[in-house]
Amino acid sequence: MTIQSKGIFLAIISAICYGMNPLGALMLYSEGLNVNSVIFYRFIFAVFFLSIFMIFRKLSFKISIKELKILAFLGFLFGVSALALFSSFLYMDAGLASTILFVYPIFVAIIMALLFNEKGSIITTLSVSFAFLGVILLFKTDGGNISFFGVFLVFLSSLCYAIYIVIINQYLKMEALKVTFYSMLFCTITIFIHSLFEDSSNIMPLINFNMWFYTLFLAIVPTIISLLFLVKAIQIIGSTSASILGALEPLTAVLIGVFIFNEKITFILIIGIFLILFGVSLIVLKEYLEKIFKIRD
Repeated sequence: MTIQSKGIFLAIISAICYGMNPLGALMLYSEGLNVNSVIFYRFIFAVFFLSIFMIFRKLSFKISIKELKILAFLGFLFGVSALALFSSFLYMDAGLASTILFVYPIFVAIIMALLFNEKGSIITTLSVSFAFLGVILLFKTDGGNISFFGVFLVFLSSLCYAIYIVIINQYLKMEALKVTFYSMLFCTITIFIHSLFEDSSNIMPLINFNMWFYTLFLAIVPTIISLLFLVKAIQIIGSTSASILGALEPLTAVLIGVFIFNEKITFILIIGIFLILFGVSLIVLKEYLEKIFKIRD
């Protein structure tokens, strides 16, 4: 296997692993755990495993006060994003939610254009248009379980994650593993605080084998393995190629929803999903396409 092939393989495995989020979440919901509990245990175990990995790598845990403030805010954003996404699974099919979540690169492009004067282009406009049309088509079918509130939650999750990415790129220069560790740590704290406001949101104990198994599954497969493989893939094949292969994330979630949880799929749903993924791909390939077709702002 060539080094390039290895990078592609790692990116594919990373995307498939991340697309398994709905599998763990829906299984835990069926066991009676609430949203806060699912996310809290997912990230607290992930923080534990990441801390061991950092110690093994001999990475310093030291951060400055300025970095602490930024990382705490990133953790808050991560927490809100996770809460919104996992709550959306209660209002719509998890596969569709995971597909809509994938519009975050478009949000990144819009934020960069509005706040950091990054020039827009026809590619950005087309990308937003295709993604928007795809979301509309999702509402035009009777085949899937989808609601306006569910879509709102997914858009909120996607927007928070986009802001998370922009802040890291613009204001934080730090080892990726350390950023992820502290982001998840403060995310866990955010979820815990949120769980204190309502009795129905309190953290619930893990009382049987299935709860422990799927909680560890969420922490290890769509979190730790996905993260580590993605970082390595980006180092080998670059962020653009890794992002394109990331389209396997929602595809995996859709297949899990259809074959394991009997979520319905129709031709219109397929077209809608394709348009969303196509729109995101345009953003990811924006610089390449502008060079090929000599598009100017």
